[in-house]
Amino acid sequence: MVDQLATKSGLSKAEAGAVFDAVVEIVVDALKAGQVVGLPGLGTFSVRQTAARQGVNPSTGEKMPIPAGKKVGYKVATDLKKAL
Repeated sequence: MVDQLATKSGLSKAEAGAVFDAVVEIVVDALKAGQVVGLPGLGTFSVRQTAARQGVNPSTGEKMPIPAGKKVGYKVATDLKKAL
């Protein structure tokens, strides 16, 4: 992605890498803060809560509790979905 970003933007690979790293850092920081991040033309990232549930250890078949947690959700932008 960095190579393509450098080619399309006219930046050096080092500059394009720094820009890409900065964008990823901004998205991660926003998600950590509980914000929804929209990337026009791509989609929307958000943090979703997962409920505690019972799981099964595939090695032993033993039931085990899985604690509640968080996961990153992604919803595809309509324009991207139509383009595919």
